[in-house]
Amino acid sequence: SLCRVYKKTSGNESIALYLGKRDFVDHVESVDIVDGVIKVDPAELEGRKVWVYLACAFRYGSDDLDVIGLSFRKDIWVKRMQIYPVVGTNPANTPMQEALLKKCGDQGHPFTFTVNKCFLPLQSCGVDYEVKAYIAKEADDPDEKISKKDTCRLIIRKIQFAPGKVGAGPKADISKNFMMSDKPVHLEASIEKELYFHGDPIPVNVKINNETTKVVKKIKITVEQTTEVLLYQSDKYSKTVLTEEFAEEIKGESTLEKTFTVIPLLSNNKEKRGLAVDGRLKDEDTNLASTTIIRPGMDKGMQGIMVSYKIKVNLLVSSGGLLGGLTAHCLTIHPPPSPHISA
Repeated sequence: SLCRVYKKTSGNESIALYLGKRDFVDHVESVDIVDGVIKVDPAELEGRKVWVYLACAFRYGSDDLDVIGLSFRKDIWVKRMQIYPVVGTNPANTPMQEALLKKCGDQGHPFTFTVNKCFLPLQSCGVDYEVKAYIAKEADDPDEKISKKDTCRLIIRKIQFAPGKVGAGPKADISKNFMMSDKPVHLEASIEKELYFHGDPIPVNVKINNETTKVVKKIKITVEQTTEVLLYQSDKYSKTVLTEEFAEEIKGESTLEKTFTVIPLLSNNKEKRGLAVDGRLKDEDTNLASTTIIRPGMDKGMQGIMVSYKIKVNLLVSSGGLLGGLTAHCLTIHPPPSPHISA
């Protein structure tokens, strides 16, 4: 049995689209197939056929620009297949399709698509995955106008889960001499593991050895998201997703060893444009984009958009000076799904 079925019916009720899930997992080596069922009532088709497509489309411009015609949408790739009348032979039904067919009865027709590597959405631009069933004479005739009541669609998304093995976290250190001082300030920062799940606290371990006579007034920790866009041009830029200052006074010729906890969240960055976010489904919130994981030897250009994160630790000293440049890279991603048993 299915825990939940996603269903959309056309305006004329001649076709209905059924999916058993809307999240499809990118396993790095491959992506889950998109398997569903279309229910077809042929009574009102009037000699036309039923088709289904899976499209990956690039969108530029925020949703509020749609009303004034300033948004841009372009299909990156489209896969189509004829559902009714049935042509050729279909691959064996998946367990998901078998369960959906029980709900549709004799009018159910299964379909299966493989998902090409594609991209992560940004808050002002991104990529939509869409499954759409429609009634038409031909699959893609530019001269044929398809009425909205002859279509039904569902948005899906591609996500990555955390790998089974998590490596040790990075460590970085730096020393800096100030003017008129022959001794340095030593700063070391580290995180325990290289991967954290969305919403998890990230403990940042900080060690300071202040051999100077200056006083360290504050410790500033920032988390930056770096996005490399490879789709339409090679462009890389960074956005700060968290900034926190901790009032810790380290007097001259003294030390400090302490752990500071930070939690970067999309909810604290709602007004920022250009942040990469995970795919958003209708009426569902999302989160900061997961770190892009690629296997060794994979062409990163196939990803379209690459996302990474780094943590920076800076020290603010009494004279207004700044000891910084200390960077540790980290990953943020979805935890693996809990195992479940289907009856």
